[in-house]
Amino acid sequence: MSDIPAKRALPPKESTLFKELLTLYETRQLKKGLKTADQILKKFPEHGETTCMKGLVLTHMGRREEGIELVRKGVRLDLTSHICWHVYGLIHKGEKNYEEALKCYTQALRFDKENLNILRDAAQLQTQLRIYDGLVETRHTLLKIRPAMRQHWMALAVAYHLNGNLAEAKKILEHYEATLKAQNVPDYDVEHSETMLYHVRLLEDLGEFTEALAMLDVNAKSRAIVDRTSIMEIRARLLSKLESDEAEHAWRVLVEHNPDCYEYYRGYLSNLGLTLDATDANASRALSILEEFSIQIPRATAPRRLALTIASGDHFKELVTPYLFSGLKKGVPSLFSDIKGLYQDTPKQQIIEEVAVAARDKFSSTSLEPSSSTTDIEPTTYLWTLYFLAQHHSYLGRHSQALKMLELALAHTPTLPELHMFKGRVLKRAGDLLGGARCLEDARFLDGQDRFLNTKSAKYRLRAGMVEEASALLGLFTKKDAISPGADLEDMQSLFYLIEEADAHNKNGNFGPALKKYMAVNKVFDEVEDDQYDFHGYSLRKFTINIYLNLLTWEDRLRSHPAYVKAALSASRIFVAVHDDPSIGTAANASGAQLTDAQKKAKKKAKKAAQKIQEDAKKGSNNDDKGLEPTPKDDDPDGSKLLQCTDPLERAAKLLKPLVTLADTNIEVWIATYDVAVRRKKYLQASKALAQAAAIDSEYPELHIRRVEFRQAVSSPPEPPQAVAPILADLMSKLLADEVSSEAFNSQYLQRHSASAPAILAVAKVQVKLQAPREQVEETVLTAMREEVPIDIKTALAIVAFLGTIKSPREEEFRTWCGEKFPLATVFKPAAELAALRELALAAPQEVPDKVEDVP
Repeated sequence: MSDIPAKRALPPKESTLFKELLTLYETRQLKKGLKTADQILKKFPEHGETTCMKGLVLTHMGRREEGIELVRKGVRLDLTSHICWHVYGLIHKGEKNYEEALKCYTQALRFDKENLNILRDAAQLQTQLRIYDGLVETRHTLLKIRPAMRQHWMALAVAYHLNGNLAEAKKILEHYEATLKAQNVPDYDVEHSETMLYHVRLLEDLGEFTEALAMLDVNAKSRAIVDRTSIMEIRARLLSKLESDEAEHAWRVLVEHNPDCYEYYRGYLSNLGLTLDATDANASRALSILEEFSIQIPRATAPRRLALTIASGDHFKELVTPYLFSGLKKGVPSLFSDIKGLYQDTPKQQIIEEVAVAARDKFSSTSLEPSSSTTDIEPTTYLWTLYFLAQHHSYLGRHSQALKMLELALAHTPTLPELHMFKGRVLKRAGDLLGGARCLEDARFLDGQDRFLNTKSAKYRLRAGMVEEASALLGLFTKKDAISPGADLEDMQSLFYLIEEADAHNKNGNFGPALKKYMAVNKVFDEVEDDQYDFHGYSLRKFTINIYLNLLTWEDRLRSHPAYVKAALSASRIFVAVHDDPSIGTAANASGAQLTDAQKKAKKKAKKAAQKIQEDAKKGSNNDDKGLEPTPKDDDPDGSKLLQCTDPLERAAKLLKPLVTLADTNIEVWIATYDVAVRRKKYLQASKALAQAAAIDSEYPELHIRRVEFRQAVSSPPEPPQAVAPILADLMSKLLADEVSSEAFNSQYLQRHSASAPAILAVAKVQVKLQAPREQVEETVLTAMREEVPIDIKTALAIVAFLGTIKSPREEEFRTWCGEKFPLATVFKPAAELAALRELALAAPQEVPDKVEDVP
């Protein structure tokens, strides 16, 4: 007791109560724990440890702010207590503030260096924060304290592995396995099996292939390793690295084990020094091997599909004909998705079209005589051939021909949902978003209980800008007690929904709701990052080391996911727009007050539902066993407060930061990074971003605009700091030569890319920045109407928007030309016509049936 400070020491009765308080918290008996803490504090109100524990209990009872304040008070009362610092760390960890939590644990360990709970928590936080040097030290300490625990040995080996010291990890594993020899490991022990596989993996990573193979064989024969598929895969890989004669047989065994695994065929060919590259000198040998596998395993499709990648000319036609005919006879809807990778080769594309047309001619005559006994072809084969040809034509941009194929198919079988769905896709690609939405509704009504059709129809409504109508559809299958269908889908982390609805709002000019959804995507990725925390302890307890290491690698590249890249770029553009024009946020707030009657009704309903959920959650929080917290209230449902934030550029920079390393080949990332940096007056960072973009594509239209814009930024006051001025001047000269004027640079770019519509638009935008007359800008941008300039719908819409921005009287002229250029498109039509088409898209062909039968 002499080592305990006087202010922390408690009499025996209160000391017993404090131990009871710790037990009550651990067992989540929160009400009893609160009463016990109050008993102690009644006599000793300045006892820091009890104050902290009371605060911790309150946070779990839903009184978070009060609890956190008490914990802070407790820490101030006793700065040398490991319990106070541990509790403060738990509070920070609960708020996902891992850096501060680790600081608290480090402080706690200063006063209790061998506390197992604190050490374990600190190790998990160090792994979460990727502080691997500290992790090795912490795991060493844990092993010294409890050397008899198997997981501490494994945890130290993993710590060394993560820190890049594979040799030390190997030594730790060898020591660990030596201790196991004195024990009897039971047969078919999965934990021991995973450990052995991890040891083999370590040896392979160290380049000790012979030792790895020997260990694998010994443990496979003794049944210490029980994962037979892993044994075969690792053995084949190691034999290939050792250039053993047995490698070919090992890969062949794998192919026979799973004849439809593409990776096994690639491994087999790679072992022989062959690839799937059609230009390879040894391509014919690889082709003969794949054809041999096709004969040996006739039911496997993988070798026949891989052979199509290598073959060319007449040989390709010989191979692709039976492949296509087989898929069409079986009625495989995904046949086109399977082979569209071959369309990168134009001759192959033409051969596929010839074969498909021949198949249509052959099967059309058969379908007219369904009673013929001279053929085994099903009548639906003709239908799937038309479907395939429609996909083929649509992929090549021949939308009219694709629609003709679909009309024939619908006349043949009007009740097949795939036909209506693909017709919707063709119309969407042709620029008729409302027509696409209508076709998806036709498909949905064929089976009202199909969630996929319902979801797809909602997606097409969002693409057409019909947000409220899409929400109504999604509500058919979401929770009925949710605040809204969108809230339920957000809870389920539906990235497709969040991105599509955000894009729809963005397209409609509703930047607040759009930004709200984009930031919800960011929140999903934050949660996925946080979710890995529990696995740092769980995976080591269960000895699932290999999959755990794969998880950490995957988590490190998490934000390279296309959904995050899309959301981060879009959100950063909105933040930049808000910085450039703060009135956007004010306008969004004002528009929120001018809601339609339907919107007001929906908002009122959502508010009532939210209040009910809050009340239910509060009731649950009074339960001693659950300790639930009420659902946090969303005080910015429409994103208007988000738009009015005071630090839009800092928020944009935070979103883009992970992409600089994880998506560094995406030129849009560097353009967005520049846009933020130049507005933050970080000119060096901006110039480096432009240099990175130029390294990817020096002629990219958006980069051309930024080059001129950057010259204007650095040459106008305030001047860049003197310290970076020389470096900046050097980088700037590489982007845009000093001796060339901006006007000349722009003119030269137009000469080089006079047949590129995006480049023409970029030149016109630069002319506006250089304050050229509006007539000159119009003449430039309208050269995109020349016959020799290929243009797509996306670029045409961008030009329409640009003409609107400069208030050009020739905007209608360009719209009319676009209507003639893209006859199927409706996106260029006047608002009145679009309103009528919108009503048509929402018109139901029939009532939704309770159950649809006899649908193929």
